[in-house]
Amino acid sequence: MVATRSSRILMLGVSLALLAGCASSTKQSQSGADDYFALNLPGMPGSWNPMMSPVDNPILQARSLHNPPPELVRQALLAQHERWAGTPYRLGGTGERGIDCSALVQNVFSETFRLDLPRSTGEQVHAGSPVSRAELQVGDLVFFRPPGPYDHVGIYVGDGYFLHASTSQGVMLSELDNVYWQRHFWQARRTLEPTTLARRVASADEG
Repeated sequence: MVATRSSRILMLGVSLALLAGCASSTKQSQSGADDYFALNLPGMPGSWNPMMSPVDNPILQARSLHNPPPELVRQALLAQHERWAGTPYRLGGTGERGIDCSALVQNVFSETFRLDLPRSTGEQVHAGSPVSRAELQVGDLVFFRPPGPYDHVGIYVGDGYFLHASTSQGVMLSELDNVYWQRHFWQARRTLEPTTLARRVASADEG
């Protein structure tokens, strides 16, 4: 009788182990080989859905209750990219029908980090403190001086990419090491440390 009972317990344990193995082997498919999210960038959680705002993700909520990681800032910025992606560039524009680079930066910082930045690139370039390109962290502002009368600004999202409103393609993610942007890179500024920005993302969700 004891042996039979032990056998049943052993079989139950094996069954549970098999079920757990099946559940953990599920893979999430991604589409669009040219899309930023399909690049399998380092540090990107495999279970993260780019269409899901980080404040709606219960796993991220649990991780950010006390000391939210800078990764939360990165994911919040990528969520903003999803919201604005493809919005056309329009000088002086501030909305979804058209937006310029400094207005995009102002909107993202206001909505995501509850931080009010000046409206123009000329004013934003004085916000925070200067940082070298080699010391860039997620959430830093990156400034460029391309040909023409206007300077350009974007937000660094990590792994060599920045979010900005391109004059030719609208709101998008671009590589800092792209020949064009590398040539016209001007300077970078840090408004707040990534951990502080992350706490603002988390507290906005809790509020």
